[in-house]
Amino acid sequence: QVQLVESGGGLVQAGGSLRLSCAASGRTFAVLAMGWFRQAPGKEREFVAAISRSDGSTYYEDSVKGRFIASRDNAKNTVSLQMNSLKPEDTAVYYCAAGSIPLHSTYYYYTSRYAYWGQGTQVTVSS
Repeated sequence: QVQLVESGGGLVQAGGSLRLSCAASGRTFAVLAMGWFRQAPGKEREFVAAISRSDGSTYYEDSVKGRFIASRDNAKNTVSLQMNSLKPEDTAVYYCAAGSIPLHSTYYYYTSRYAYWGQGTQVTVSS
């Protein structure tokens, strides 16, 4: 089992920045790929970003490329999402997720590939 706890959400004005963090405990963190997803009211949960388990490869949804940066610290069992130039359409509950995903695959984008999820943290961007 893996337990994930997100933190760092909040209210920010458009153009501002937030940094989300996710602390993992349980199974060996370093063998798991980590993903960030978000869900806005009335919408399905969608992929935001992911980082591979070992070589640090990152993957981003098109609308956040150049604005969001995913990183991980395997020594501290944490993963972070630095969100810059935030827009009102980024408003959502953000979830951290972990899964066993092969390197350099397309599976990072799919919620079904992640076995473990955090409780979510609210991000609200005002215009």
